[in-house]
Amino acid sequence: MIHPFLDALPTWGPAPWVPVLRARLKERRDQIADRDRKGRDYAALVAGLPAIAPSVIDLDRDWIKIGRREDLGIAARERLEAVLRRMIPWRKGPFEIFGLRIDSEWASHMKWGRLRPHLTGLSGRRVLDIGSSSGYYMFRMQADKPALVLGIEPYLTFYYQFLLLQHFVGAQKLFTLPLRLEALPIMEDFFDTVFCMGILYHQRDPQKTLSRIVRMMRPGGELVLETLIVEGQDDALLKPPGRYAKMNNVYTLPTVKRAERWLRQAGFGRIRCVDVTPTSPREQRRTDWMPFESLEDYLNRDDPRQTVEGHPAPVRAIMLAERR
Repeated sequence: MIHPFLDALPTWGPAPWVPVLRARLKERRDQIADRDRKGRDYAALVAGLPAIAPSVIDLDRDWIKIGRREDLGIAARERLEAVLRRMIPWRKGPFEIFGLRIDSEWASHMKWGRLRPHLTGLSGRRVLDIGSSSGYYMFRMQADKPALVLGIEPYLTFYYQFLLLQHFVGAQKLFTLPLRLEALPIMEDFFDTVFCMGILYHQRDPQKTLSRIVRMMRPGGELVLETLIVEGQDDALLKPPGRYAKMNNVYTLPTVKRAERWLRQAGFGRIRCVDVTPTSPREQRRTDWMPFESLEDYLNRDDPRQTVEGHPAPVRAIMLAERR
């Protein structure tokens, strides 16, 4: 078996992109097996997880809850904690797993709370989550009973975090592929909803990225775009000449107006900005489960309205749009 998503595809009918996807997943699997020691180590950790059915699974809460402390004996719980800590850093969450509380760097429930009231319902829809990390948002979507949720996450630490959680949750029709967006074949008109959150500013050509996404959506499908912006009413953008908040892969920060123009040019309509929120240390911070530098280290200590490089501090917008 190359990937369980491919086994599930007959449920949704044949598609011309399936052979391409099968080949790319096989190539990625072989790459991990042959040349990626970290990936092999993570795979072994997940394969060695105990086959325990959690006494409770609650995905519709800020701290996703999987099992109770009493479900595991002391030795098994210590082994599980050791595995969870081998997968540090936990960027997205939080989770409570058999009584072990994983306080992730991002308090992701805050973003979900800002977004969810504006979403078209996900019931019966095919959903793509680009850059899905540990799967926090995909698990939260399960409350709406979507027909399919597919994540793509190229970073193996986060990909295997998802596999670990899914091992215990066992959510039906929920998958993650260890691929970048560029490696995912164009799944023409396949998705009803696409989440692109925290991704666009890492793309050298955001217009090209949006044009790729729109082709994978059915007409009338909904895009959820969350991205760093620069504030202002004009059609402008910031291209950091070096790093932005110590990140060396932030290429373009638009104003909301510029982002709206990108979306229109890509083929989207009914565009609306539903939230603009500065990132705060309450939402992104160093924790025991992500002990490295975080937001406070990226900001100017004398003026937290600026990054350490002198750029405007992070502000994020959530925008919704429909494929025309």
